[in-house]
Amino acid sequence: MHFLPLVLLPLAAQAINIVSSNDDGWAEKNIRTLYDSLTAAGHQVVISGPAENQSGTGSRDEPPSNLTQPCEFNSCPPGRAYGHNASQPHWNYVNSYPVTSMKHGIQSLASNFFGGPPDLAVAGPNVGANIGLAVFLSGTVGATTYAANEAKIPAIAFSGMSGDALAWNESTPAYSKIYADLAAKVTDRVVAAGTPYLPADIWLNVNFPEVTDTSCTSVDDFQFVLTRILGAVPLVTPDDVETCGGKRLPSETSVILRDGCYASISVGTASDKKDANATMQAVVLDKLGELLACLPSD
Repeated sequence: MHFLPLVLLPLAAQAINIVSSNDDGWAEKNIRTLYDSLTAAGHQVVISGPAENQSGTGSRDEPPSNLTQPCEFNSCPPGRAYGHNASQPHWNYVNSYPVTSMKHGIQSLASNFFGGPPDLAVAGPNVGANIGLAVFLSGTVGATTYAANEAKIPAIAFSGMSGDALAWNESTPAYSKIYADLAAKVTDRVVAAGTPYLPADIWLNVNFPEVTDTSCTSVDDFQFVLTRILGAVPLVTPDDVETCGGKRLPSETSVILRDGCYASISVGTASDKKDANATMQAVVLDKLGELLACLPSD
């Protein structure tokens, strides 16, 4: 595997400014739990999420309209196109699509809270995996690729297989806390590797496997594997970066669905949501370093 020399990496990730969005809605449990994990790690975070569940809306983008009914989970009153939690101005809603929400966070909220553009954009953790062809429909991915492509902000999408959409004020399930802490771990690793955090027009698609009462019950149980978004076509798809003894990365699907607590990290091109080439994969491989593991031989 390619690694940056450890002496070049800071002992701890530098605190940065982050805009956070999703497609499950601003009041869904996962995005609020991620906020807690990222802020506990020292980062400044502002949420800019859709007022309603907008799963499956891809890269749609329309000007927000005034709400005609309360936000999801009765989390805000009707009447406004934009707003925030009454006691926490860092939690914001936009009555439109995930891309529109991310755009508002980057173009408007970041200036208010950070005094300029954010250093990083994150989306999720999505309720349900976004693997393979699902990336082309996912609003979580749409928000992420907008940030990386059009806004030129490094961006990471997080998704997890466990759970259903859950209100922010419900008890936090184990999977939500584990996914949030794993996402913060990946974020800190990317930041610790230094700027530029990711190459231009590159985004990361991170998927977490199922968490049950008896398996994958701790962050320490998980290993991250570098993967492809789409399956490779023999004799057609160019080689991937050389790692783990080969030049072909496993697919996200094969990693997420195998036994064990393996999370996938794919390197995508934001302009088309497809796999990046081996050169860009190598840059990310070096940045992630020892965070990544090789799958055991079957």
